[in-house]
Amino acid sequence: MARLGILTVGAVATALGGIALIRADERLGTAHLSWAELRAHRPDLVLEDAPGAPIADDEATSIANRAPGEGEDAPAPRSTASPFSVDRSLVVKRILPISGAIKYGEWHWDESGVPEGPIVIAVDLQARVLSIFRGGYEIGAAAVLLGTQDKPTPLGVFPISQKNKDHVSSLYDAPMPYMMRLTNDGISIHASNVRNGYASHGCIGVPLPFAQKLFAAARLGDKVFITRGKKITLGDALVD
Repeated sequence: MARLGILTVGAVATALGGIALIRADERLGTAHLSWAELRAHRPDLVLEDAPGAPIADDEATSIANRAPGEGEDAPAPRSTASPFSVDRSLVVKRILPISGAIKYGEWHWDESGVPEGPIVIAVDLQARVLSIFRGGYEIGAAAVLLGTQDKPTPLGVFPISQKNKDHVSSLYDAPMPYMMRLTNDGISIHASNVRNGYASHGCIGVPLPFAQKLFAAARLGDKVFITRGKKITLGDALVD
């Protein structure tokens, strides 16, 4: 597979669990938050339609084995990227010390002591994990929901083109809070019901509390790298 310009989270031994979940997602559930769930977290919120196209719904040294499936630990991959030809602010300096798989609905966030710097968001479709880096320091990670085989989440590099914390899908009449648009046809990152057996219509669904933090940290133009099965270790370049 051609490289997409980033080494992202991944897990070899847990891939089979992820494949099984993809198949289950096609039969069960929806990624949309219910109005009741949203109001429980945001009682002050008044939702209105937004313009635009409808939107569907130890120290750690490497990112591995975070997929929300089952499997034995895989060995940490050897770093192959050279940091010497890239901006040092885009070289991985810290990986959050997360042990084992991130379960659906689970998320991690720690930006204590992290200086200001460029934001890079990485999504691994195989591991089903999103990571956010600031200046090369991983500050957040969460298990995510993805699309199905009929409506897949696309691979590629996508700058954030629109943000709306109070977005409502005009197609599904469903709240899509903390929406960050990635494509003109509506693929976005947004708060979702992140549960086993649920799926999106191609969007990347994250837990609501994590979505709030992600939305606050990211800016228009920040790039989201979506890959499948890539890995990252300390010293790797986030962007080639």
